[in-house]
Amino acid sequence: MRWRHRAARLRRAAALLLAAGVATGLAGCGQIGYYGQAVGGHLELMRARVPIDELLRAPATDPDLRRRLAEAQAIRDFASRELGLPDNGSYRSYADLGRRYVVWNVFAAPELSLQAKDWCLLVVGCVNYRGYYDRRAAEQLAAELRAAGYDTYVGGVPAYSTLGHFDDPVLNTFLRLGTLAVARTVFHELAHQIVFVPGDTLFNESFATALEEEGLRRWLREHGSSGQRAQHETQQQRQAEFTMLLHAYRERFTALYSSDLPPAGKRAAKTALLARLRSDHAALQAAWGGVAGHARFVADDLNNASLASLALYSELVPAFEQLLASQDHDLPRFYREVASLAALATSERHAALRALLPPASGGDGGVAGGSAEDENRLPVR
Repeated sequence: MRWRHRAARLRRAAALLLAAGVATGLAGCGQIGYYGQAVGGHLELMRARVPIDELLRAPATDPDLRRRLAEAQAIRDFASRELGLPDNGSYRSYADLGRRYVVWNVFAAPELSLQAKDWCLLVVGCVNYRGYYDRRAAEQLAAELRAAGYDTYVGGVPAYSTLGHFDDPVLNTFLRLGTLAVARTVFHELAHQIVFVPGDTLFNESFATALEEEGLRRWLREHGSSGQRAQHETQQQRQAEFTMLLHAYRERFTALYSSDLPPAGKRAAKTALLARLRSDHAALQAAWGGVAGHARFVADDLNNASLASLALYSELVPAFEQLLASQDHDLPRFYREVASLAALATSERHAALRALLPPASGGDGGVAGGSAEDENRLPVR
């Protein structure tokens, strides 16, 4: 009965959201269609939820799924008990969507710029991506943007947050990725429920990623096995090396695009830089013993859009980590400081955070967020 009442509330909320989208007239029929697929996809996800407690009690539940869900609930309890994250209905239900990703995000950037394109949406404000529940729709938008001269990147997303407006479930899309990915995802998405500034993707994602990392360190210290701690240390080292490589090339691309070269010269130099980046990444993989970290991303999708997407999740992470250290890693104090930053104007907020960046970070350090398979932790949430 409780779940039927919740479904009725969901239908009413979805109708209101769609009506608001129509009333704003943001972009005519195309925008209405976009909101329609968003509402329909989200309602499908909500209807698929089953309380985890019921699945744990049910004799027919697959033993491996039972084990993973029990572990996910232990992580969820840790999030509220030890990290001060919201204690609500989020991640206390489970939904199997029958696919690898819940949504696909489209990123775009001009051919000769690393500035990600913005889309302005209800509730969340302007963001640097556009999400679709249907991969074909995402690929269609990407094709249209490419035809208009943009570089594009389409990334599969294992999870997203409704910022506490709904009780988000544990999804098969990130449960399949293992314990560390579940912990990262739960900590990251619940962080958005604490502080979220509409229209400031860089601030929101860098904060959630920093909290995700702090939470994972604490969880591993108390509950992780020696193997999990070793896995995390290896992931961190490789991600830091990958991030450093991308930062160095982002600086080169930025210098190229701001140079006085004619467009044809910039295009030729861009092609050469992308080839060198792929070569340097191959050397990095070889140093890791042939591990195919980020291989698909670098091989197939490397362009201005994908480079811009990475910065959104990593650029200010070192600043938030410095802020956390300045509060002696006291999370309630840290959250209050973050909330104070959120109250500032965007330019003031970013200036205050950049003042905290350590010189070695170059403004683009840290660990990229997002939980994807194996080493392919790409920021697509």
